[in-house]
Amino acid sequence: MDSHTSWFDYFLPLAGWKEAFTHRFGHDEGIVTFYNPAFGAIAAVLFVSILIVAGGLVVRRKIADPQNAIVPDTELSIRTVFEMILDAVYGMMKGIMSPQAARFFLPLIATAAFFILVSNLLGLVPGFLPPTSTWSITLALGLVIFFATHVFGAREHGLKYFKHFFGPVIGPKWFLLMALMLLIELVSHVVRPLSLSVRLMANMFADHQTVGAFYNLASWVIPIPIMTLGILVCVVQTLVFCLLSTIYISMAVAHEEH
Repeated sequence: MDSHTSWFDYFLPLAGWKEAFTHRFGHDEGIVTFYNPAFGAIAAVLFVSILIVAGGLVVRRKIADPQNAIVPDTELSIRTVFEMILDAVYGMMKGIMSPQAARFFLPLIATAAFFILVSNLLGLVPGFLPPTSTWSITLALGLVIFFATHVFGAREHGLKYFKHFFGPVIGPKWFLLMALMLLIELVSHVVRPLSLSVRLMANMFADHQTVGAFYNLASWVIPIPIMTLGILVCVVQTLVFCLLSTIYISMAVAHEEH
């Protein structure tokens, strides 16, 4: 197994998925190339989702009792990991938007944080590819933030939300300026999910290739410095995605800008 394949690419053919696509599209080598990253990434997404849901259920069972919920664990556990991540995400959000808005959007941003972080870290396990190294997955994440930004912006301000797309001055005599501002605003907003997705995908793909190369060179000894650097990249890329997402949403719902 090399750094370009994952255990999921071996599991899915056993499930008959590869044969189904081969029979439908033929035996061209390009079909296999198309099949591997796309459906391997989908299987990895399902695997990551199961891990997060299972961890959430464990934490929920632990805090179901109010007496146990107010007493933190004395040692590192799934509950403490979840609490640390949630506290870090909420603290970051509260520094950008109001506490009320941070609490409201915490489920969205925290879910993205958990999914991206676990997906990134999965790539450090030999034999697994991080779903976030596939552009279709990261683009889906970027589009979720894109639509959430404008849906909640329009919900907060009504039709007046779309007024800022035409610039600070509006009127018949400013038609050309308004058209120019509209074009600039549309391009800047469309680029946002693309930049979020490409940045995350490119960094995680490069990180996985680097760690995989060093692991293949010394598979009998885990390259600790490289693995440590890989973990740092996973955390930083999760932070960057959530930070930019929070900024975009904060700008959309901020009253002083509309």
